[in-house]
This record gives sequence, structure tokens and C-alpha cells, in this order.
Amino acid sequence: MNIDSGDTAWVLVSAALVMLMTPGLALFYGGMVRAKSVLNMMMMSIGTMGTVGVLWVLVGYSQAFGDSLGGFMGDPTEFAGLSQLLSPDAVSGSTPALAFVAFQAMFAIIATALVSGAIADRAKFSTWLVFTAIWSVVVYFPIAHWVFAFDATDAAGNVVSHGGWIANAIEAIDFAGGTAIHINAGAAALALVLVLGNRQGFGNEPMRPHNLTLVMLGAGLLWFGWFGFNGGSALAAGEVASVAFVNTLAAPAAAILGWLLVERLRDGHFTSLGAASGIVAGLVGITPGANAVTPMGALAIGLVSGMACAAAVGLKERFGYDDSLDVVGVHLVGGLVGTLLIGFLASSQAPAGVDGLFYGGGADQLWRQAVGAFAVLFVSFVVTYLIGLALEKTIGFRVDPDAELSGIDAALHSESAYEILADGSIRRTDRGDLGDEQVFAPSERGSGMVHEQEPFTQP
Repeated sequence: MNIDSGDTAWVLVSAALVMLMTPGLALFYGGMVRAKSVLNMMMMSIGTMGTVGVLWVLVGYSQAFGDSLGGFMGDPTEFAGLSQLLSPDAVSGSTPALAFVAFQAMFAIIATALVSGAIADRAKFSTWLVFTAIWSVVVYFPIAHWVFAFDATDAAGNVVSHGGWIANAIEAIDFAGGTAIHINAGAAALALVLVLGNRQGFGNEPMRPHNLTLVMLGAGLLWFGWFGFNGGSALAAGEVASVAFVNTLAAPAAAILGWLLVERLRDGHFTSLGAASGIVAGLVGITPGANAVTPMGALAIGLVSGMACAAAVGLKERFGYDDSLDVVGVHLVGGLVGTLLIGFLASSQAPAGVDGLFYGGGADQLWRQAVGAFAVLFVSFVVTYLIGLALEKTIGFRVDPDAELSGIDAALHSESAYEILADGSIRRTDRGDLGDEQVFAPSERGSGMVHEQEPFTQP
């Protein structure tokens, strides 16, 4: 195909939107942890941009989209270094191949960064960087090949490049990554939680978000970026992108209401954290089927995803696993809900052209969705558990207890997110005498909560 400038612009802008999602995730996760570990939490996302970004150029794209080795992984040497794609003849659909490379790179980065939320407050940053490098090469790049790499044919219909087994043999629908990204990251998160164990004090002391303003800002940036995540997956500025865009509006809107309803019935109140989490749950739920359902179907997926994820996050205390920031409850559960509901709610009116069970299509698409979802879940969980265990037994994955209690921002990064935590005091100027400084002792330093007290003399 000839290169279309409009499609190219859409893909490149969408890639930039998806890139913004990783800093958005850093804000979302950073606000949810305690004040003493917010920088570490944000650094886990930013560090991932470094490791996965480099590996994507070196071998990642080739592993994900090179000619298939048995349907399980692309040839890692075919596009290694990406120099082969600099030619004007290197085209992907109606865009330059490198535009597609850039777009998919952002998926690889955020998929890996998502895992970090489950092990907040207790992981060594150095080991996390090593983990992201190994996990992306061993788990994400191959699974992306299973789901996103389709057979390429020439003008005569002959297959010239083979793709992954889920996309081509099973023919499961995963438009933008419900399996490859969300189920994959959620299963990996659960595996790492089991390897590292629970935070000290889990279940016995409150571990509340220290800054809900950051959480809300992060959720807004994620929703904004997700229009590129789903809309850009059409790889062209046309009907498919438009349907995906509207569905990416509808599902999170319904999910907010679904999450808040569960909160109101269960806890007796609505929370801003619940609204922000509902946004993400709806986005996760609609991601695999953004091109396969009508806007009414998107509302249904969003509502169910919001309610299911809200119910799921309340189970970690009951089962005793410390999924710190609800990666399992939102991404694994939301990914499963969205992927499986395609088998019920897909409509041939949507661009994917497939009818689900509720539209007269029988169970044919449902079993395909189930095979794809649970295959990714099983492989990701088992392989991630082995990677995490090997790292824990060799270089150590969990910080020492003293660093965990005192705060890993100071222990690992020699920094503090807030000057109050670094100084151990607040400097204030008395309004009656601007030249008369007093020092006040903060209370609840670990939670970031500060209350005015009587002035004291600093030694």
C-alpha cells in the first residue's frame, strides 16, 4: 500500500498519547502509595521506559513482529536494531513501518510498568530494572507476537510472513491488548506478590493513598492517552478508529458508575479513589473489544467491568495477598471480563464483523476468547513466578525491613518527594511578623498528614 499522510499522522499522534500514559500511570500509582515511597513508585514506571525502550529497538520489535518461529515468537534477528526499516519501501499498512514500531513500543513499556503497582513499597529498584529487562524479552515480546502479529500476504494471497498462534490459529479478538497487556500484566503482578510477600503491617495498619489529587490527575491522563491506545490501534484515521474512540468514552463512563454503586452498597459512601479506579477498570474492559462491540455493548462492558473490579479489589484482605495498588483486581479481572464479554456482546455491526452469543453467533467466539485469555494468564503467571523467584534467590528482590519501614525513597534514592519529610519539620512565617520564623513539628510524617501544633525550639 501507499503511505497515507493522514493515517501516518494519526498513528504517530496516538503513539505520543500512549507514551503519555506511562507518566500518567506514575502519577496514578504515586498518589496511591504512602508519602515515604512515592518517588520510588514513580521511578519504577520511568525506569521501565528506559529498559524496555532500549530492548524494543534492539530485539523487541523483531521478537513481536518478525516472521514467526512456530507461532510462538518472531525471529529476533529479522529486524534487530531496526536498520532494515529505514528504507522508504518499509511500509506497515498505509504508514511507514517505523510509525508502527513507535506505536507498539509504547504498548510494551506500559504493559511492563503496570506490574510495578502490585509490589509497591518493598521492591529493590535495581532488581526491578533487571526484572523489566528479562520479563519484556521472555514474556511480553513473545506474547505480543501471539496476539498482535497477523499473517502477511502478497497480492496473490500467499503468506509471506507468519504471525502468532492466538491471532491466526485461534482467531481470538484482542483489538488493543486485553490479553497481551492487561491479563499478562495482572497475572505477572500476582506472581510477584507471591514471590515478595506482603508489606510489613499489611492487614493490621492503614496504608492509605497519600495524595488523591495525584491519583485523579493520573486517571485523567490515562483516559486521555487511552484514546490513542484504542483509537490508534486501528492504524488508520477512519471508521474503525472512530468506533474505538467512542467506545473508549462510553465504557469508562459506565464503569465509574458501576464502581461507585458497589462502593455505596458495600461501604456506604462514594470515594474519589473509587471513581479514578472505575475509569481505569472501564478502560481495561473495553480495550480488547473496542472494535468488536457497539456503543451500547461498550456501556455494558464498562458497567460490568467497574462492578466486577470493585468487588475484586476487596478480596485481597480476605485471601491475604498484598496486591498493593490493585493491579490484579483491576487489570487481571478487568482484562478477563472485557476479553470474555466479547464472546457475548460482539456485534457484526461493529468493524470486527463478528456476532457473539447474544447476537446469534453462538459460542464460537466465546471459546476462542477463553482460550486466548487463559493461555496468556497461565504462561505469564508461571514464567513470571520463576523469573521473580530466581531474582529473589540470587540478587534479592525485596528491600531490607529497616528500609521498608523508614521509607524506600530515602533508602534507595536518597531523596524525598516532599521537603517536610526530608527536614522533619515545617518552616512557617508568622503572619504578624514576617521576619519571625517558627518551626512546627509535623505529625503522621509517614502518611503525609500535617497538623499545626505548638511551636518548639529546634535543637
